[in-house]
Amino acid sequence: MSKSLPTESALLNGPDGSIEVLIDAPVEVRGIAVVAHPHPLFGGANTNKVAHTLARTLRDLGYATLRPNFRGVGKSEGTHDHGIAETEDMLSVIAWAHSRWGMLPLALGGFSFGGFVQTRVAKRLAEGVTPIKRMVLVGLATGEVTGARQYTTETVPADTLIIHGEQDETVALTNVLDWARPQVLPIVVVPGADHFFHGKLHHIRDLITQRWAPL
Repeated sequence: MSKSLPTESALLNGPDGSIEVLIDAPVEVRGIAVVAHPHPLFGGANTNKVAHTLARTLRDLGYATLRPNFRGVGKSEGTHDHGIAETEDMLSVIAWAHSRWGMLPLALGGFSFGGFVQTRVAKRLAEGVTPIKRMVLVGLATGEVTGARQYTTETVPADTLIIHGEQDETVALTNVLDWARPQVLPIVVVPGADHFFHGKLHHIRDLITQRWAPL
């Protein structure tokens, strides 16, 4: 485990105003990661426990990890846009990170709605010169979920780590299997876990560190 710096808070310039981010960085930065939190209209924020777990795990693997607040949350400006403008915000955060640390290997992490947004970000990056190196999605929002919300989630790289709770009450496991099946994409199911992985956050950390070697 690499030595780490205290969590830093910053306001970045985004397409429609400020984007508030928390930054967790190791002393020696070998990569950049961006972690996206759950739905902002249902209490999602960058302090969410799953997003926090993803950020600290990626930091310990050598990534300077940024956790933006989606527009309308905390000090982030702008209006919720169902993932469309949020995609542009994430791309601007990545551009800022590259300007600070250079063109290091890039990882994306996302939880629930944040995972949906990150599939859009990954697709955009794949079309350019900075494709992602690694991706982890937890409780991914896809298909029809609780609250009559509907997500058409993009396909992802074949080595993406997908973690889902067996008893997820927000996004049914069958939704994720239906999304993954055409891609022949394996899903890691955590027995007994609900959407927020109450009492089981350590499984997220352990699965990532077992799958991904430090940079």
